Amino acid sequence: MRKINTKDIVEVTWASPKGKFGGAGKEISEELGRKPQSTDLMERHPFDVEISRISPGKSACPYHSHSAQWEFYHVISGKGICRHEEGKTVIEAGDAFIFKPGEPHELINDGTEDLVLYVVADNPMGESCHYPDSQKWFVRSPERKLIRSEGVEYYDGEE
Repeated sequence: MRKINTKDIVEVTWASPKGKFGGAGKEISEELGRKPQSTDLMERHPFDVEISRISPGKSACPYHSHSAQWEFYHVISGKGICRHEEGKTVIEAGDAFIFKPGEPHELINDGTEDLVLYVVADNPMGESCHYPDSQKWFVRSPERKLIRSEGVEYYDGEE
C-alpha cells in the first residue's frame, strides 16, 4: 500500500497574465505515483484526485468543456459560483456535483475566503477541451498528433 498525507503535499499555484484566473492545487494522484503523460494504464491510473484552492475574486480556469473526461467536484470549504450551460449555481461546503464530457463549466470564487474542493477526473487518453468564450480548442495527445492550425496562448481571448 502506498500512503501519503495531504498536508505534506506541496501546493502548486498558477495565475493568468492579467490575474483574472488563478488557483492552487495539491496533486494527490501524482504523489501516489500517477504519471500523467504515460500511455501505460498501470502508470496513468484510472482517475486523478486533486485538492483545488481558488482565491476570492478568481476563477480557476476559463469556461470550458472536455471531449471525453468526466469531472466530479466536492466542496470542502468556502463558497462560489459554478457557471454551466443552464446558467450559474451557488456552491458551498458540502455540495457535490459532476460534469460529463461535453458539458461546459467554470468555477468562480465570489466569496471572501478560499474556495477549496476535491476534484476527481478520469483523465482519458486523447482528451481535448473546448473554450466556448474564446472559440479555441486544447488538444492533448501523449503519442502521435496531426494538427493544422495556428497555436495560441492558453488565456488568449479570455482576459
